[in-house]
Formats: sequence, C-alpha cells, structure tokens
Amino acid sequence: MTSHKTAQSMKPATAAKKLGVYLQATPAEFQEGAVSRTELNALQTDPPAWLVELRRTGPHPRPVVAAKLGVSIAGLARGGVSEALTTEQIDALKDEMPEWLAKERATQAEVRKEAARIKERNAERAAQSG
Repeated sequence: MTSHKTAQSMKPATAAKKLGVYLQATPAEFQEGAVSRTELNALQTDPPAWLVELRRTGPHPRPVVAAKLGVSIAGLARGGVSEALTTEQIDALKDEMPEWLAKERATQAEVRKEAARIKERNAERAAQSG
C-alpha cells in the first residue's frame, strides 16, 4: 500500500483570512480558484505587488481594522463600523477620535490589563504549587 501526498487546498476566503486581506479586494483569479498550501506559502514569503499594496492601503478586513484601531471586533460593531476600511479611512478615524473609539480603546486597554493580571496571578500560583 503506497501513500501519495495530495496537495491540501483551501477556499479563497480561508486563504484571504490567513493572509490578512479583504477577499473582495483581491484579484478575480485569486477569488475564483482554490489555493494550495504551497501557493499560500509562496504568497506569504514572496508576496506579489497586488498583495503588498492591499496590505498597505486596504481595504482591510474587520480583524485588521480592529487591530489597527486598538479595539475589539465587537467594539467596531458597537461603533457602527461593519464594512472594510482603507488605511486612509482608519487614519482619519484615529485623527477624529470619535467618542465611541475613545471608549472602545479604553475598554480594550482594561481587558488587556486584566488579562495580564490573571496571567501573572496564574504564574505565581503555578510557581507556588510546583
């Protein structure tokens, strides 16, 4: 019985998510075909011009928008942001600093602070019991 390796492939939406780009902004040939692991690795190690430009200027998917604004994805939704934004739009939001964005950034900072406190507490407990 011989085993032969088949190339794993993924849907374009999955590949776009792994690349951190907005699927609808990618070229048609990317959106229409399956992407193999080998192709994905090649895109990550040696990105073509369209991918470099898309990562630089957007439009960016919600997880990237949230990270660039320093808020959660839920915070984006609470702020009324449901679509992909370009880098220019993200920078404009940062400059305007609407009330919702300031509030969500403060909330996110508290969440990170609490997570760090819990991690430290758990590390101390592990050190005491070990």
